[in-house]
Amino acid sequence: MQIIDNELLDEVSRQARESERLRMNYNFHDSLDAKAQRLLNALEPGTELPVHRHCMTAETYIVLRGRIRVYFYDDDKRVTEEVELAPSEGNYGIYIPAGQWHTLEVMEKDTVIFEVKDGPYTPIEPKDRLEI
Repeated sequence: MQIIDNELLDEVSRQARESERLRMNYNFHDSLDAKAQRLLNALEPGTELPVHRHCMTAETYIVLRGRIRVYFYDDDKRVTEEVELAPSEGNYGIYIPAGQWHTLEVMEKDTVIFEVKDGPYTPIEPKDRLEI
């Protein structure tokens, strides 16, 4: 059993602040080959996530604390939608369909999201990055 509480969120956020990438995962799945990838993703303002897509899986973000802005893009590198998620304002999460170009911007320090996607884990290949 693993309780998701402030102590865990604080620890993963501390690790994110100390990371060069300004983010840190805390995986609940046992291996990268697991059929379901379930994790906390602690994110700090300034972390850079490329515009990317997952062709074989949808993805869901639930914001546990903090604030993010999620951007959707088309194949021509244009923003087609954006939404700000913040539990303090009643906007908790987003479902991202498979193949959808997306990225996010972190708006508050100590932001933590719960992220779910199908496994196994596959690194993003160059064809799945959209250079903006």
